Amino acid sequence: MPPFFPRATALPRMSSSAIQAKLAELGITLPPLAVPAAAYLPFVRTGNLVFISGHIAKKDGKPWVGQLGKDTDTATGQAAARAIAIDLLGTLQAATGDLGKVVRIVKVMSLVNSTPDFTEQHLVTNGCSELLAAVLGDAGKHARSAFGVAQIPMGACVEIELIAEVRD
Repeated sequence: MPPFFPRATALPRMSSSAIQAKLAELGITLPPLAVPAAAYLPFVRTGNLVFISGHIAKKDGKPWVGQLGKDTDTATGQAAARAIAIDLLGTLQAATGDLGKVVRIVKVMSLVNSTPDFTEQHLVTNGCSELLAAVLGDAGKHARSAFGVAQIPMGACVEIELIAEVRD
């Protein structure tokens, strides 16, 4: 009898140059590592896992403020989540020194500042998930959770954290 959950197979490795070419094709320049806004580290590496702290959506260098279902629509939320993905990739590059060392994005957790009746958190989070897959290929495909929350620090519309597996 086969196991209930099949074993993961090795993913094809994307080279650093292929990742950089994809970023250039998408018109993306990764930001430098941001200074934390409170008492935490931007990332922690343990073994082959990198845990990246939550990043809030920013627009023009300031918190991208809004609440989904009230003053922000799903498409705008997706754009905010995509912007966070770019910041997360910048932090991941700082953590590894080379995005070519990413084996896979393991998990993404998204918090969406939303009204009680807003139910499209999963669609908002696609803005992040789709960009990670576009840049990293199969290694960017991940497990995910998306939650609606009453508020996010500084009134940001979205906050996302991730866990990545990396090689030495």
